[in-house]
Amino acid sequence: MHIERLHTADLQAVMQIWLSGNLQAHAFIPKAYWESNLPLVEKQLPQSEVYTARENDLVCGFIGLCGGHIEGLFVDEACRGQGIGKALLDFAKTKYPVLTLCVYQKNTRAAAFYRREGFSLERAGTDASTGEPELQMRWQAEKEKFV
Repeated sequence: MHIERLHTADLQAVMQIWLSGNLQAHAFIPKAYWESNLPLVEKQLPQSEVYTARENDLVCGFIGLCGGHIEGLFVDEACRGQGIGKALLDFAKTKYPVLTLCVYQKNTRAAAFYRREGFSLERAGTDASTGEPELQMRWQAEKEKFV
């Protein structure tokens, strides 16, 4: 597996992973919400800092960053459980000394993953666009790694 910057040719594969991942992880949010946001996300992704994980020339997952904030981390259902999410997160940790993210409180699997990867709770709040409770989490590198 290797990680590289998003190529325009991979946009449709990334969008499919984004939509199916959101529908699977966030069944508590109406499907129409994700489908209505698809065109906006598709327009914004190529202009963002997005890295894909590829295995045998297929996109298996991706991470979207805005500075040190993780906008999203998604792994294709067929590729889950193979360390791809961890590899993408580890890649982001080499780029930024501090990472933040928001995760829906009901997405317990993702919240547990981030805790295992060294993220801690900064605060709890509510996502303005969905009204769902969310957790803001933070990770910080050991100081000697970024000196």
